[in-house]
Amino acid sequence: MKKIHLYLFAAAVAATACTQTSSGSATSAVAPGQPALSAISTEELREDLFTLASDEMRGKRAGTVDELRAAAWVAEQAREAGLEPAGDDGTYFQFFPISRTRVADNSTIAISGKPATLWQQVWLTSPTEARIEAPVVWLNALADTARQNLEGKVVAMTLQPPTRMPAAGMSLWNYRYVASALRQQTNALKNQKAAAILLVTDSTAEADFGFIAHVFEEGTYLLEGDANQQNSAAPVMLVQSALAPNLKQPEAKLTANIKVDKYTYPSMNVVARAPGSDPELRREHVLFSGHHDHDGIGATVDGDSIYNGADDNASVTVALLAIGRAWTQNPGKRSALFVWHGAEERGLLGSRYYVEHPTVEKESIVAVLNGDMIGRNAPDSAALLGAIPPHRNSTALVEMAMQANQQFTNFTIDTSWDEASHPEGWYFRSDHLPYARAGIPAIFFTTLLHPDYHTPRDEAERIDLEKLTKMTRWMYATGWAVSEALQRPTTDPDAKLER
Repeated sequence: MKKIHLYLFAAAVAATACTQTSSGSATSAVAPGQPALSAISTEELREDLFTLASDEMRGKRAGTVDELRAAAWVAEQAREAGLEPAGDDGTYFQFFPISRTRVADNSTIAISGKPATLWQQVWLTSPTEARIEAPVVWLNALADTARQNLEGKVVAMTLQPPTRMPAAGMSLWNYRYVASALRQQTNALKNQKAAAILLVTDSTAEADFGFIAHVFEEGTYLLEGDANQQNSAAPVMLVQSALAPNLKQPEAKLTANIKVDKYTYPSMNVVARAPGSDPELRREHVLFSGHHDHDGIGATVDGDSIYNGADDNASVTVALLAIGRAWTQNPGKRSALFVWHGAEERGLLGSRYYVEHPTVEKESIVAVLNGDMIGRNAPDSAALLGAIPPHRNSTALVEMAMQANQQFTNFTIDTSWDEASHPEGWYFRSDHLPYARAGIPAIFFTTLLHPDYHTPRDEAERIDLEKLTKMTRWMYATGWAVSEALQRPTTDPDAKLER
């Protein structure tokens, strides 16, 4: 679909923005200066969640019509909630281009004249154009590189386990195993001036290879203007173990014609605003952040290929809608700004773009309350990231969040995932990060990972709706406290991320 068609479709959705309607939710009287917690309805969260995480949304992959469909749905719900459009040109949308590079389908690879099927027997680990016709040299170990000249030849060997294995139980463990092994082995081989590097999958890599293969097939995504990260060195390929005997033959030869396709797709942030009640403070914004995209259609698991992303991140998408309804019914002193970011799963692209191109004055953003995955795991536990050094950039904001939890929701707060030594590096994997890097007070609400993370099993039926309701209220109550405070939360002068 051409970009102009997407703009026209979005414009049609946004055209009704001038006619605001109420959400229709009933709420009991709220004491002055108190958040309208009762306005956040479990039933409304359930209804929204089951719509957004349904198979009809097809996983909402960034750069696809499915992501646009989800964004249009979010914008329409925001309009119905009474939120003002706060995107570009008086709409709820902020479009931005993303660049995708992938290996072209008409690329060809053959070993000793016998074709090898791309994405079934051979996987390019990054999109790299190359024409290769060269002999294959089989290595039994990296030490063999010292015994022969490999310049212009194809190096083949078994994928070696990384020296530092991923931590036990780490998310996407097999993918991290393969990524670490590839990085370690190719770094050791890159100075050999080889024409290509073929690494034969070991039993660990092949144990759960569907997701890994799909990642390689999809290629890379960047914001337009990012430095071109296409690898110009020798192409690196993962090869199915069944092809190892052919590569070990004395006269083995690789013939490859690898082509690359490049596309520019539109992705989009959805941006809405609920004005504050104070004539002066309403010029400032408490920003509630989440992402509306997920992984789309991918490798089949137990007969299901739709990665619905109910927890990641439909849970927060619908939570922000609920907070918006509450804010319009009972406005805080400062205004609430809602940004549903696009293309988060492709590398925080939507939040990076918004920080660089905010639709409000950047200085008016007093705090960012980001959420990612808030509907699973033990019902009485939750996590707050950005709560301890080196990730904490605003002690004042963290204290507001902790006080709101103590007053309203009483979760047992886990900060262990916020430690710099935690193997998941979870702090660096969600949309608060670009805001924190820009010096804006930012925290990250989450109920942490689970075995269904980035699988088709992340379905709406698995969400703990009561917990989702409590997490939504915690985010809302924290934002309310920020809104009501006479002084905006300050950044810690010594805050500095470790990477």
